[in-house]
Amino acid sequence: MCSCWTPNGPNPVRMVRFVRKKVVHVKMLRFLRYCISHCLHAAMTRLEEVNGEVTMWSSVRWLGYLSGLNMLLGLCLGLYARWEVTADSFVLVVFVLALFVLGTACVLYYYFNMERVSLSLLHLWFGFLLGLLSFLNPPTLDVKGRVANYLLLASVALRTLWALVERLLGCTRYRPAFLTSAERLELTGFAAASTALLITESFSVMVLLVALATVMITLRTKALMAIPSFTCFTVITADWFFKSLSISTNPFALACFFSQLICDPLLDFYFSGLSGTERWRSFLVSSGVRRRLSLLPLLVVEVAFIALSSQRFTDLGQWYLVIPGFVACVLFWAICHTVFVITVWGFHTKLSDCQRLCWTQGPEDSSLEKIMASKGMRHFCLISVRLVTFALVSTVAVAVFCWQVRTIEDLTSYI
Repeated sequence: MCSCWTPNGPNPVRMVRFVRKKVVHVKMLRFLRYCISHCLHAAMTRLEEVNGEVTMWSSVRWLGYLSGLNMLLGLCLGLYARWEVTADSFVLVVFVLALFVLGTACVLYYYFNMERVSLSLLHLWFGFLLGLLSFLNPPTLDVKGRVANYLLLASVALRTLWALVERLLGCTRYRPAFLTSAERLELTGFAAASTALLITESFSVMVLLVALATVMITLRTKALMAIPSFTCFTVITADWFFKSLSISTNPFALACFFSQLICDPLLDFYFSGLSGTERWRSFLVSSGVRRRLSLLPLLVVEVAFIALSSQRFTDLGQWYLVIPGFVACVLFWAICHTVFVITVWGFHTKLSDCQRLCWTQGPEDSSLEKIMASKGMRHFCLISVRLVTFALVSTVAVAVFCWQVRTIEDLTSYI
């Protein structure tokens, strides 16, 4: 203050400057106080909103986010490690494309609100990258490759824990679907990777993926042979299939891919509370032509089964002792399966009648189930269970007889 005074009295210029500085300081302090109070108010308001929106589901789903992050890091680190070892330009191109696809998916999700397109792109690309890591397995990997494998295993563990905790806490919404869109896209991506890398074994890998999808459908619909089919698929795939390929595979990437797909259907087999009609609703509401076309894969599998079984008798010495037993088993098998196919065709005819009657009454969700019950479809299905049992028994009889034909020949030659 004394600097504003002179021996002759107060200095007006200095006084004006001093007042201006004080005013500026006061305004700056007020502005700073306003900013701090506004930020604190906004933060407390957001905290109250978050605390109000926090549910058990929002807490549990962070396990899913952590699992996805581990898998993403494992995929990128695995591709980078393989590029360092092999120095293959194809791996480098795929690595760059992976980063580009990840950035594109983030932009579509956060800036254009295209959540479905973004997630579809990610699932398709994850399946493709897992396929590449599965079939690109150099004999020696450095520390980065081993860390990538451990990250994939951690992703499997977190994914399984998330799915289990989610079902234990009742946070899962069960929907009547055979395969979800994410599962179909990951299967497609894995098949595309096997086609891009493998030349002769790609068809075998596609057949394996079809078998995996079938096992997932049987588990999700709680079919009669779901657990035996899953057990046989696991044993054959782990002990025989990949060992028969003429290429080295990465068991960690394969375990991540198969575990991620089979986890939800396997847990739904126990936890899902949907009724039989709800589990098969996507099939029951489809058109009659589409449902009847579903019999074609069954007929193809049956013809292939008989063809493979008959090949066991091509180089037998004492064929006259084995052929009569094979003919008897095949005759029993043909009768059972013919009756079974006719029964399934009749089921589709009755279901089409129920659909037409449902459309005339109104688009209610429960009307189809009521009409099916009134038309005697439940009684028809209970009778058909015995036909399915006889068809399975005849198939097992033919398989046991044909695959043990060497033992029969050895016994007859010994006698």
